[in-house]
Amino acid sequence: MKNKYFKVICLSFLLLAISTSAQTFNSSRNSSFIENVRFGGGVGLSFGNDFFSGTLAPFALYQINPFLMSGAGLNFTYSSFNDNDTFVYGGSLIGIAKPLKELQFSLEYEQLRVNRSFNNGVEDDYWYPALFIGVGYTSGPVTVGIRYDVLYDSDKSIYADAYMPFVRVLF
Repeated sequence: MKNKYFKVICLSFLLLAISTSAQTFNSSRNSSFIENVRFGGGVGLSFGNDFFSGTLAPFALYQINPFLMSGAGLNFTYSSFNDNDTFVYGGSLIGIAKPLKELQFSLEYEQLRVNRSFNNGVEDDYWYPALFIGVGYTSGPVTVGIRYDVLYDSDKSIYADAYMPFVRVLF
């Protein structure tokens, strides 16, 4: 398990180093930093018989060049099912490569704090890492795709499966 964390940390630092060097290269142009920042995120709402879940996940990406973006995001989720409550919060580092106008590859490291309280008095509180590798189809500001969590742990993950569809919108 420690080997997985080491790989994730090394990969995150590599992504950050590439992003920093590309930003330094891009800063030689005559544009301000904020002109190259793109915002987006996700909103989720689910409810049913004794079930509720709401998610807010904003992010900001720096457009390094026409093919690369990197940035960070936040995640806040609250779920309740039969008086069992879960509150999840955390952040992520995101890298996106667009080799073609319609094709997008992404790498996202996410670190979430999971707080669960069950109606029998049991509480569970832990950090959960996820490393997503994704591919998507882009049309305008919207990308639709699928991502895979290489660190997926069915006992600890808040996600039902290692594969997850996504819709990413950038402004």
